[in-house]
Amino acid sequence: MRAMHDAPPVHDEQPDGLTELAAHLRLAVGRLHRRIRIDGRESIPPLQLSALVTVEQHGPLRLSELARREAVTAPTMSRVLSALDEQGLVRRAPDPQDARGVLVSLSEPGAAALAEVRTHRTALVARRLARLDDAQRAALAAAMPALEALLVDDD
Repeated sequence: MRAMHDAPPVHDEQPDGLTELAAHLRLAVGRLHRRIRIDGRESIPPLQLSALVTVEQHGPLRLSELARREAVTAPTMSRVLSALDEQGLVRRAPDPQDARGVLVSLSEPGAAALAEVRTHRTALVARRLARLDDAQRAALAAAMPALEALLVDDD
């Protein structure tokens, strides 16, 4: 585990060290995420994987809505969906609201692929957690509610 002094220098004018904490958290989470991605060696590229998760959570979706949610252009999402379709990970069906439109949903193989990636990534994190001592694991467990609260978007 990297020490806090590995974080980039931050000129923190806030008395409670909020900016410094933010920099350290960003760095640690970013590095952990990168390690999980590298160690995971999934056969599904990151944008395709992200699109699958979005379809799972919000589907069925039109290509334009999926592109908006993934913050990519429609042509980029079209290529992503073509690749996912070729692998059998998504289904395309006519949009009942608009005969010209197509709705994309997760196929059974797509759901299985997501479950496999999640299981593998969870195992990777569990191996890293096993290297920590009991106090460090307890500190992470105690911090989970706060970390999860960071995921809630501002309204």
